[in-house]
Amino acid sequence: MPRSSLPSVVLSADEREWLTRVVRIGAHPAQEVRRSRILLELDENGREPAGRREIAGRAGVDPQTITNVAKAYVECGGDVVVTIQRRKRLTPPVESKITGEVKARLIAMACSVPPAGYERWSLRLLEKHVLLAEDIPDLDHTTIGRVLKKRNCVLV
Repeated sequence: MPRSSLPSVVLSADEREWLTRVVRIGAHPAQEVRRSRILLELDENGREPAGRREIAGRAGVDPQTITNVAKAYVECGGDVVVTIQRRKRLTPPVESKITGEVKARLIAMACSVPPAGYERWSLRLLEKHVLLAEDIPDLDHTTIGRVLKKRNCVLV
C-alpha cells in the first residue's frame, strides 16, 4: 500500500530529538517507545516517504498499527506527547458497589451487638446479614473483610 494513504506526519527538530531520547533511553513504557519509533519512521522531513509495510517491518509491528498511530497523531492535532501516551479512562469500567454510605453501614453493623446465639460477628455472618438488609448491595465475605480491614475494624 502506498504511503499516500497515510496521514501526513511532520515533526519539528525538538520533537524529533525528544522522540529519539524516548526510544534510546528505554525508561518509558514499551508502548510509548514503539509509538515513538513509529512516529520517527513516519516523519516526512527531508526523507523520501516509505510505505506502510516497509515502516511496519522496520518498527516490528503490524501495518495497521502504523495507520492507527498516524491517525492518532492527526486527531491529537500534531501533539507528539498525547499521541504516544496511553489515554486515561474517565470512568472505571465497572462502578464500585461500595460507596461511603455502604462502608458506614457495614462498619456500624460490624460494631453492633451480634445476633442472638452468636458470641461475635464473623465475615460469613456479616455476609448473611448484608443479604437481608435491603439498603446494602449484596457483598461477598471477602469484600466485607477488605472494607473492614481498610478501616482497621476488628471483629470481636
